[in-house]
Amino acid sequence: MASHVANRKRKPTAKEQLDASDVESFPGGSLDSLSSDEEEDRLLHESDKSDSDSVDAFPEIDTDSDSDTEGGDDVDDVDEGSSANDEEFPGSEDEAQDIEGASSENDLHIFPKAKTVVSDITGQPKKVYPEIEPDYDSDSSTEDAPNRIGNIPLHWYDDLPHVGYDIDGTKVLKPARGDELDKFLKTVDDPSAWTSAFDKNTQMDKPLTAEELDIIRRLEALENPDSNYDPYHPTVEWFTGKGKEEIMPLSAAPEPKRRWIPSKWEKQKVMKIVRAIRQGRILPSKPKATSSIPQFYAIWNDEPSSHAPPPLTAPKLRLPTHSESYNPPEEHLPTEKEQKEWEATDKEDRERDYLPQKYSALRLVPAYGQFIQERFSRQLDLYLAPRIQRAKLNIDPNSLIPKLPSPNTLRPFPNYKSLSFPHARGRVRCASISPDGAWVVSADEEGAVCLWEVIVGREVKRWSLNEKVGAVEWCPRMDASFFVVGTEEKLYFFMPPNLPPAIRLATKALLIPSALSSTPATPSLVKWVNFPHEPAPESPHLSVDLPASSGLIRQIAWHRKGDYFATVCGHHPCPTLITTTASGGGQGAVWIHQVSRRHSQAPFKKIKGSVQLVLFHPSRPHFFVATQRYVRIYNLAEQKLLKMLTPGIRWISSMDVHPSGDHLIVGGYDRKLCWFDLELSEKPYKILRYHSRAIRSLHFHPSYPLFVSSSDDGSIQVFHARVYSDLLTDPLIVPLKILRGHDVREGLGVLQVRWVPKQPWLVSTGADSTVAVWCH
Repeated sequence: MASHVANRKRKPTAKEQLDASDVESFPGGSLDSLSSDEEEDRLLHESDKSDSDSVDAFPEIDTDSDSDTEGGDDVDDVDEGSSANDEEFPGSEDEAQDIEGASSENDLHIFPKAKTVVSDITGQPKKVYPEIEPDYDSDSSTEDAPNRIGNIPLHWYDDLPHVGYDIDGTKVLKPARGDELDKFLKTVDDPSAWTSAFDKNTQMDKPLTAEELDIIRRLEALENPDSNYDPYHPTVEWFTGKGKEEIMPLSAAPEPKRRWIPSKWEKQKVMKIVRAIRQGRILPSKPKATSSIPQFYAIWNDEPSSHAPPPLTAPKLRLPTHSESYNPPEEHLPTEKEQKEWEATDKEDRERDYLPQKYSALRLVPAYGQFIQERFSRQLDLYLAPRIQRAKLNIDPNSLIPKLPSPNTLRPFPNYKSLSFPHARGRVRCASISPDGAWVVSADEEGAVCLWEVIVGREVKRWSLNEKVGAVEWCPRMDASFFVVGTEEKLYFFMPPNLPPAIRLATKALLIPSALSSTPATPSLVKWVNFPHEPAPESPHLSVDLPASSGLIRQIAWHRKGDYFATVCGHHPCPTLITTTASGGGQGAVWIHQVSRRHSQAPFKKIKGSVQLVLFHPSRPHFFVATQRYVRIYNLAEQKLLKMLTPGIRWISSMDVHPSGDHLIVGGYDRKLCWFDLELSEKPYKILRYHSRAIRSLHFHPSYPLFVSSSDDGSIQVFHARVYSDLLTDPLIVPLKILRGHDVREGLGVLQVRWVPKQPWLVSTGADSTVAVWCH
């Protein structure tokens, strides 16, 4: 085998072929007949062709040279033929036959076969490769993209029939794309249609490979797109472990010289400072010499500045009197009694600090014992004396108090107690006056509801409900007369006796109609119960059952038209402690009822805080809701929040709206009364503090410029409150009268006050089980 390898002929290189051809063409080695430059160019040209021919002519790899001797001999023969015909043009018929024979043996092609033709332009031979067959399986990444528009926005071609241009400048038309139905049918016919993606550059769907689909699946699952990534690969300990300790520093650079040689720049700066000290330009700080001699100066000897007023002169000493003489007159000498009184009096209470004494001669006068004390007092006088004159404002304090009109000029207003109506037992928490001002209905905590006349106090009717009554309110309608009583989870409608026939018929038609109006489609949790056409005198004409666990009805507020009224449910808070037991916000707190349709609804699904009071606006579709600390104003027509008032009260107890609708008063258990101008601000215009205990009730008079407040201190405060139509004029608030006539029982005083609509009279209820009427 070794001898066979040694006897093989080596393939001649291009340079050796060139040297051999030169020797055979020019015997004797004479090259003088040719020009050196032309010969050199020709040789280089032929050498280049020979190199390219050798590469293209022998593309086969000899894989049987080591095992087959005959194959090796064939290769040697080919090599000899190749070296003998180097001068001839490469790619001859003999050489092609040898190549075909070698390729038929090995069947291993690296490059496609080429043909040699003569160029029509240069006249030189060139190789032409065959075209790639359409079924040639190659990588698509090597193909050129048909669209050559570059990196420009593709939406420029949205309105054009083509999508770009190819390499020859020809328009690349958009392929026809079907509608959504075609896409759906394509997915049905072709199961692999979902694995393709739309290419905006070519406007075609291109299939995705398995690797790309796997990357998309990993990204959708929030995984790493690399399938070979191992998140739990063990940590590679580069600098720890045995044999890996870091001994040398990370940098092998030598340490700079500046680290161990003194800095020249610092030396220059230090020398500059040293020269300045030597020349005296920099003086070192010397310790201050402590002098034991105090330094005094006259503070009154300063020269006044030109732009300031001259300072005041020092206060002068008081001149001595006759009693301070060494030989005073006899009338200035004290007696023994006066001397004992002076000695017994304290120094601060003495009229003078000395006793007059008489000496016959000046030389007999001893040293003055109060000399040091007087000098010290003089120094204090000089120290505390003013040195600058300030203008003093001579203002009469009484002029700062606003001038209020006399209460006698603001009559009428209630000023005395005309009558008192007693209840048998229990606190009287609520009372209401009829719209004509002739009747009063009051109720106590034991369930007794009494109807009596305002003028004489005669009781007309009494109902016993055997339930705790929390609120009672008369309907404001003038064509009908009835009132509503609120107990625990129930509302009762009562009609007073002895009504005129027309009003009685209208009231019955309203409370007991022959045919009800259309019932709303939305069901309600509140049930309306109708009684017989002619109920018993002790029975109500209509009742409303509220949901269970609603609690005691604390307030009833009517709309001005008398068809709607609102109720607030929940337990009364503790009168002495500020703690709540009210059934919190939601449907159980506020209900709005409509009498004509027998329907009730909850205006709020959820409200912040515990609702204390509600009111209807006198002229607008506004609804006031008072929680523990805030008052919110809602628009019922638009169903939105308009404004939120901040009274600054810890716990709101009462509220009322002025008949004009532009002002609001709010009272609290912390003894504050806040007056709000609704057109001005969300903060109180005025805060009044005049009650000594918690405020329980507030009420504006419907026709007179009056309002009243009651408190647990047993007093009733009557105010004149005039509101002007001019927006620039502030309301006039004048305190008129303090009424006292109720006794305080268990820390509770006057619980509710109400005005008589057509008279300046007042009705008050108290914890002493009495109802009082106050007149002017």
